[in-house]
Amino acid sequence: MKYDVYGVGNALVDIQANVSEEMLKRLEFQKGIMTLVDDVVQTEVLMAISESNISRCAGGSAANTMMGIADFGGKAAYSCKVASDDFGDFFLSDMQERGVELNVESANGQTGTCVILITDDAERTMLTCLGASTSLGPDDLDEEMILQSKYIYVEGYLFTQEPTRSAALHAIDLAKKNGVKVAFTVSDPFLIQYHKEEFWNLIEGPVDLVFCNLDEARALTGKHDAVDCAQFMHDHAENVALTLGANGSLLMHEGDAIPIEGVTIDAVDTTGAGDMYAAGVLYGITNGLTWKQSGHLASRAAGKIVSQFGARLKTPYTSEEVQEIVAGA
Repeated sequence: MKYDVYGVGNALVDIQANVSEEMLKRLEFQKGIMTLVDDVVQTEVLMAISESNISRCAGGSAANTMMGIADFGGKAAYSCKVASDDFGDFFLSDMQERGVELNVESANGQTGTCVILITDDAERTMLTCLGASTSLGPDDLDEEMILQSKYIYVEGYLFTQEPTRSAALHAIDLAKKNGVKVAFTVSDPFLIQYHKEEFWNLIEGPVDLVFCNLDEARALTGKHDAVDCAQFMHDHAENVALTLGANGSLLMHEGDAIPIEGVTIDAVDTTGAGDMYAAGVLYGITNGLTWKQSGHLASRAAGKIVSQFGARLKTPYTSEEVQEIVAGA
């Protein structure tokens, strides 16, 4: 196979800023969740944080995961939409420099952005302006690239509207048609109140591996205990990866529960931790690692992300570093 994973998702330039609790209250956004905003609101927010400590990188949930796979030495491809503007040019060059092969068509309008407001407790509040990403449709996918992949990876955020929802479903259809496995991330608890039935249909049907955190699992299953949530989901899905924050994660595979230890770390910024965790698992299972080894690698990498500012590793892992981490599983 040419690719380990072919991702489908939004193309966003992440703009991260450290802000005070007072600043967050003044902006009047609910802490700790993702809120969709329009161009006007996003411009106002960018002006309000202009004097804060800011960094930027190519982002979006599935994009972060594809770059994470490349950072482990894996082969990743990505399908998305950007506009012909400075943000779009930055997104493309940033992804390509990291080693991700792109399947991208230019669209009208502005490239999407995600402002990530990080408070002193390392909690992140995301304000997402999807921009050109909203025009990603079924015709933008590359069936040949999907056919040459071991897995596709689809983010739940695509289900918020059309034509991105149809693009996600078409990607899944093409994968199953060509014998390619499907990984799906629930993405955010707020999506479940609108898409619970559709997500369950996917989990019970074409999805081979579902990623979620504990809040998402509780919303999906109606259960509270992490083990109960994971077991209930595994009764319907072939494989489950349930992240538990500082308490590690729980993988469900072939009827077995595989607990993965957490990493003790001083949290600086939780942005991208789940995306990097997914990257570690997907890299592992497409490159000959056991599920336990894959989870161990994912947990260590997610911990490294949390210990720094931003959703990207400062430098990719070397093969020796990956082998050393896996040896400790």
